[in-house]
Amino acid sequence: MDLQSLPLPQHFLIYYQKFSTLTPIQQKAIGGGLLGGASQLVCAPTASGKTLIATMALVNALERGGKAIYLVPLKALAGEKYKEYLALFNGTKYKVVVSTSDIDSDSSYLAKYDVLILTTEKLDALLRHHITWLGEVKTIIIDEIHLLNDPKRGPTLEVVLTLLKTMIKAQLIGLSATIGNPKELAEWLGATLIIDSWRPVELKSGICVDGKTEFY
Repeated sequence: MDLQSLPLPQHFLIYYQKFSTLTPIQQKAIGGGLLGGASQLVCAPTASGKTLIATMALVNALERGGKAIYLVPLKALAGEKYKEYLALFNGTKYKVVVSTSDIDSDSSYLAKYDVLILTTEKLDALLRHHITWLGEVKTIIIDEIHLLNDPKRGPTLEVVLTLLKTMIKAQLIGLSATIGNPKELAEWLGATLIIDSWRPVELKSGICVDGKTEFY
């Protein structure tokens, strides 16, 4: 399947023109209704193309007149994603913002943005302040969703996702390379499980002793 054949905006196709052919996990996501608004739990190895799946869903939500949230666990990851999306949406009408502040407020200025890159803790604070623009959100990306199992960040992420599922009808896209119970998580999320083992570089296991490595 060719990326350029998908019904996505021109600025997106130009920005990602180097990715001419979709990877196996990307093809499965498209076939599973990604651009039709279907919620998905995407499980695949690192570098298999999960981020592009998220970006396709996000761009599609904007084209449908909604907002999109990209949820990340770490401030550093939020900064990286912000730089990437600033470049992607440069010259378009869409506004991108990153907010990782620990201050407990409604951050009313966020209402004027289309793409919101937030930490889990920031979104938790926003939900508790009953933000008025939440209903405009069409797609929510949850990066590193396996952190639901993390003893520190997991409970907050679980509460946030539970609230979102009851408050709005948005497309949820969970991304992870390491989930032990993907079927159960997909069912809880109300999402289709999209899973594949393909990786761009073969992963080999072996033992190195005295400078010599034996693969098995």
